[in-house]
Amino acid sequence: MQERKIYSSRVWVDNKLQPATITFNYGITAIDFNKSADAEDYGKALIMPGVIDVHVHINEPGRTEWEGFETATQAAAAGGSTTIIDMPLNASPVTTTLDAFNQKIEASKGKMNVNVGFYAGLIPGNASHLESLIQAGVVGVKCFLTHSGIDEFPNVTEKDLDEAMPIIARHNIPLLAHCELYDTEIDCDFDTNPTSYQHYLASRPKKWENDAIDLMIRMCRKHNCPIHIVHVASAEALAMIEAAKKEGLPITAETCTQYIFFNAEDIPDGNCIYKCAPPIREKTNNEQLKKAFISGVLDFITTDHSPAPPNIKEMESGNLRKAWGGIAGIQFLLTASWTALKETMSLEQFIPLVTSKPASFIKSSTKGTIKIGNDADFVIWNPDAIDLAKPEDIFFRYKISPYIATRLNGKVLETIVNGATVYRNKSLQNKNKGQWLLQK
Repeated sequence: MQERKIYSSRVWVDNKLQPATITFNYGITAIDFNKSADAEDYGKALIMPGVIDVHVHINEPGRTEWEGFETATQAAAAGGSTTIIDMPLNASPVTTTLDAFNQKIEASKGKMNVNVGFYAGLIPGNASHLESLIQAGVVGVKCFLTHSGIDEFPNVTEKDLDEAMPIIARHNIPLLAHCELYDTEIDCDFDTNPTSYQHYLASRPKKWENDAIDLMIRMCRKHNCPIHIVHVASAEALAMIEAAKKEGLPITAETCTQYIFFNAEDIPDGNCIYKCAPPIREKTNNEQLKKAFISGVLDFITTDHSPAPPNIKEMESGNLRKAWGGIAGIQFLLTASWTALKETMSLEQFIPLVTSKPASFIKSSTKGTIKIGNDADFVIWNPDAIDLAKPEDIFFRYKISPYIATRLNGKVLETIVNGATVYRNKSLQNKNKGQWLLQK
């Protein structure tokens, strides 16, 4: 690959924005803090490491009509993400055996427009498969503490955790947990008000999340196994996570763009595009989630991209009880998160939340920062521009997303993956430049 030089007055190097010329081919070969005469000049556009989204459901193989590697990775690139990590469920087969993992690898060949890593799944009875999955290169293991929505991916119990966590701890990779602990049916009349968002919200209370997070912290302490709490939505749980971190337990936590961008008070009834689990909660709750990034209680942001076809999403009926729970947002991690957080923090505080911090979580030493020898994964964007999210600009399979028709702060100009421009000016170029991210 021919060497290329790009310059901007705002490049994210050494944890600050400064003028720099970056020289690269597949990797970064030089950094010059002056403007090179032969560099492409991007003016004030911000050049930073490619965004890393470590929580995505691609649904291939087996449910490719829901999304698939081709469309998911195109949408990721269009949003400035250069690396994504795929969850083990919603595909068929679910990634709970080595054979299923190999099927997923095969299914992704020739369809990766960004880099892709994978998680294994933990379900009752598959602990004996974890060793082979970890040896194959998964970057973590995912479990549910409540029904996942996919019958072939049942939730685990404390007994299952006792069996699996010593294996995972031995390899020092994280166990990611969907933390909702269903105790009893909530008497909130959701059955007779299936299109009411407030009734849906009441049906999955914060207590479910709080109890589940409390369980995972106890299990973390017992086994000294790294745990990661996905999509924290209950601000009541933040104090527990903070205390566990201060105790020195190996615990990390994320929230997703939707939990800081939208608020329950503004969500209309009968519109299933907003349905996810845990649910999007109230504004006062979500303001606390934003502040938790500054305190370090929450480590980074993800999308939990979980798309579904219109009929499964109950787009016509508006029945929240029946609708698939999941938000399509892979293309909006960078711009919607910045829109949500720009009044809470500076750009300098924001950038690590989508670059170096998720890179550290997946133990990638060559991604998430701009330094010589690292992979040439970049996003070039204008955080000051305001862009309307339009259906025709969306690359994921179904144009069903609560971000459509919202005004977003930030416009992605170009996404570079392993040295090649994959997205520029709202079009895809140089397809299939992504690589597998396997942890050996």
